[in-house]
Amino acid sequence: MAPVKSLSDAVNQQLTSAISATLPEASADPLLRRSDRADFQANGILALAKKAKSNPRELATQVVAQVTTGGLIKDIEVSGPGFLNLTLTDRAITENLAARYADPDRLGVPLAERPGTTVIDYAQPNVAKEMHVGHLRSAVIGDALRGMLDFTGEQTIGRHHIGDWGTQFGMLIQYLFENPGELAPAAEVDGEQAMSNLNRVYKASRAHFDADEDFKERARKRVVALQSGDKETLELWQQFVDESKVYFYSVFEKLDMEIRDDEIVGESAYNDGMPETARLLEEKGVAEESNGALVVFFDEIRGKDDEKVPLIVRKADGGFGYAASDLTAIRNRVTDLHATTLLYVVDVRQSLHFKMVFETARRAGWLTDEVTAHNMGYGTVLGADGKPFKTREGETVRLEDLLDEAVERATAVVREKAEKVGLTEEEIVENGRYVGIGAVKYADLSTSPNRDYKFDLDQMVSLNGDTSVYLQYAYARIKSILRKAEDASPAPHPELELAPAERALALHLDAFGATVFEATAEYAPHKVAAYVYQLASLFTTFYDQCPVIRPRPAQDIMENRLFLCDLTSRTLHRGMALLGIRTPERL
Repeated sequence: MAPVKSLSDAVNQQLTSAISATLPEASADPLLRRSDRADFQANGILALAKKAKSNPRELATQVVAQVTTGGLIKDIEVSGPGFLNLTLTDRAITENLAARYADPDRLGVPLAERPGTTVIDYAQPNVAKEMHVGHLRSAVIGDALRGMLDFTGEQTIGRHHIGDWGTQFGMLIQYLFENPGELAPAAEVDGEQAMSNLNRVYKASRAHFDADEDFKERARKRVVALQSGDKETLELWQQFVDESKVYFYSVFEKLDMEIRDDEIVGESAYNDGMPETARLLEEKGVAEESNGALVVFFDEIRGKDDEKVPLIVRKADGGFGYAASDLTAIRNRVTDLHATTLLYVVDVRQSLHFKMVFETARRAGWLTDEVTAHNMGYGTVLGADGKPFKTREGETVRLEDLLDEAVERATAVVREKAEKVGLTEEEIVENGRYVGIGAVKYADLSTSPNRDYKFDLDQMVSLNGDTSVYLQYAYARIKSILRKAEDASPAPHPELELAPAERALALHLDAFGATVFEATAEYAPHKVAAYVYQLASLFTTFYDQCPVIRPRPAQDIMENRLFLCDLTSRTLHRGMALLGIRTPERL
C-alpha cells in the first residue's frame, strides 16, 4: 500500500506554496525545505521576514491570504508578531486516519527514502561468566533500536561482540586440559546448568592459578597456544564457548529476544586480522612505536601531568588488546558487510575508548563521510535507593534472578484480575511473563539512554503511571471494548464533527510515523516510549468523555469511535512491538 502523508506534511506543503507565492525570492530558501521541524512554515515566518527585511506580521498576513481553506485547513489566523495558528478540518483528520487504518501492518508509515546498512553491536556477554544487571541495558536498548531501524527500512546486521578471548582463557583451558571431563557437553545441560558448570570450573582454575606457580606458567603458555591456533587448545576453548552460548540463549529467551548464532561474533573472530590491522596503521603513519608498543596518540586527549593518553594497538609483549579487535571489527564491518553506519550500544564509561578507536579508524580511512560510527553510550542501572544496584550482600545482581523476580511480581498482578477476565492458568503464566519482561524493558527504554535509572520493581509493575503494565492494560481494555461492540464494527465517518478529545487522540495517532523517524534518527527509543504513553493517556481521556458503547451513541458515531479505538490499539501494538514488548489481548 502507498504510504500516507502526515497531516503536518500536508499542511507544510500548502504553506510552502503560499509563502513562495507571497515571497518569490524565498522559494529556493533552505528554510522552506527543512525536515527537522514539521511545523516550521507555521512558526518560521519571523526568520523569513528577517531575511527579506520585511515586517513579519505583514508577511504572515499576506501568506494567510494565499491559503485556501475548507479542504485541509479549516481556519488560519495571524498571532503575535507573525505566528500562524492553524485549525484542521475534521474531515481531513478522519480521512487521513482512514488511510492509515487501511494499512494494518505499517499504518501508512513510509519507508526511509535512502536506507543504508547499519551494523549494530549490542548484547555483549562474556564467555564463562554469568550475565548480571550491567548486561541488561545493552541488550534491551540494542534490540529496540534494531526494531526501530528495521521498521524504517534500514538493513540491520546484528553483532554480539562477546568476550571470548584473552589471558583468562589460557587459565581455563589449561585447567580443563589437565582435568578432562570436568565440563559436561553443552547438549546435555540447560542454560543454568551450563553456567553452573562454568562457574565451578572457573573458580577451581582460578584457585589453582593463584596457588601454583607452575600451573600459572603452563596457563600462560596455553594462551600462546590458543592465539597460535593449536588444535587441542582450540577444541577445549570451543567446548566452554558452546557451554556459555547455551546459557546466553536461555537468558535472552527470558528477555524475549531473538539472538542469532551467526551474529555472535566475539573477539576471537578478529584474531587473525589483528596483525594486519597493526601493519596497516603503522604503514599509514597512524600508529607509532612507543616503549616497545604500537600506539596512536591524540593531541586533545591527555591524562595525568598533561601527558598524551595513547590507544594501545599492540602491547610491548606483542599481544593485542581491545583496541586491535575493535579496529579489526571496523575493517570487517565496512569492507565485508558494506556497512554505512556502525552503531555501538556500549556502557558510557567506554566512551573515551571508542572516541579514540573511531578517530583512529577515520585517520586510517576506514570511516569516511559515507561510513559513520556512533557510540550509543548508556547510563547505569541503580537500585531504588539511587545507589549502584547490588544484592544485600553487596554482590552484583544476576540478570536471571532479576528477570525471574519481575515475572513473579507481574504474574501476581495478572492473577488478581484473572478471574474477572476469565483467564486460564496457562494464560496467567504466559501473560505474567509478557508483563514482567515488558515492565523491565519499558523502565529502561522510557529513560534517555545516556541517563542512569532506578530499578524499582514495585513501580515497574504498577498499573498506574508511566509503566509498561499501564500500556498493556490499556491495549487489552481496547480489545475488550471492540469485542463487546457485537453488532457494530469500526468504520470511519469523515462527515462527522469530532469532539475535542477525539481530535486530540486523532492528531496524536497521525504523528506516529513522524515520531518513529525522529526517534530512530536520534537513536532515542525513549521518544517512542513517551509517544505510546501519551497515546494511552489520550485514549483514557477520550474514553471517559466520548461514550463508545454505553450509553450507546448514534450508530455512525459509535462506528467512528470504534474506528478510533481500533486504530489506537493497532498503533499501541506497533509502538510497543518496536520496543520489544508484547501486548496481550486479554489481561
